[in-house]
Amino acid sequence: MCLKRIFFLISLLVSSGYTQVVKGQNNSGQDILPVEVVYKTIDTTKLTLRIYALPKKQRSRKSPAIVYFFGGGWTGRNPLQFHEHALRYAEKGIVTILADYRVKNVHGTSPMEALLDAKSAMRYVRGHAKKWRIDEDRIAAAGGSAGGHLAAACFTNERFNAAGDNLRISAKPNALLLFNPVIDNGPDGYGYERVSQWFPDFSPMHMIKDAFPETIFFLGTKDRLIPVSTAETFTAKVQATGSSCELHLYDGAGHGFFNQPAYREVIFPKVDSFLLRIGYIGKQD
Repeated sequence: MCLKRIFFLISLLVSSGYTQVVKGQNNSGQDILPVEVVYKTIDTTKLTLRIYALPKKQRSRKSPAIVYFFGGGWTGRNPLQFHEHALRYAEKGIVTILADYRVKNVHGTSPMEALLDAKSAMRYVRGHAKKWRIDEDRIAAAGGSAGGHLAAACFTNERFNAAGDNLRISAKPNALLLFNPVIDNGPDGYGYERVSQWFPDFSPMHMIKDAFPETIFFLGTKDRLIPVSTAETFTAKVQATGSSCELHLYDGAGHGFFNQPAYREVIFPKVDSFLLRIGYIGKQD
């Protein structure tokens, strides 16, 4: 059976609720065995974080972390979407985390529940930073498509929080890695008909204020959901706050291009440079 087929079957099992841990190896041949923890329980639904990390003795005392949110229009579910990203950056000493959250097709929920879960996940990671040897001031959020929205909205949204969350713990990421994110949820943006009752608080584009985390933004020029002009406007708004937003456009690429292996190899060096610049990986990487 080819590797591509195996990965597809693993993804299908996970999206159906099967929680077997998938492991990988770093370049030294050591296994990186993800650990799965439950970060939130709603009735009978248990939401998990899959944590990838080198052994503590091979990491700095306080490692940075990246929390990844999968895409799918707040409707579909594939918690392993960023598995390859997680392995790569765990190898470089970052604690990488794949976050599950509620979606329409599995849980019958709205985009609001997805956002509440994402903020709960960020708070859980920051609240357990000492246990996992994470620097609580270097926790990035990353995501693709609707997952990119969740990553950004964890920073921009201050109005909505899940009942039971410890609001003394910040859900705001310290950096953002966005892959064709749906960051404009306004009348001319993505998903407005599903989130109009929460607009504009729900839309990252409309809640950029005086400060913003360091951000890197990837988009294909043929994306039918996210126009290049939207990415350019978002970038300009972030830069107007005095923060950095690196926009990388890929000619002819469509929505979800970042999932394709060939594009991953092009994207990874850009991510490496960004993480080096903001101090999440060292120069030896």
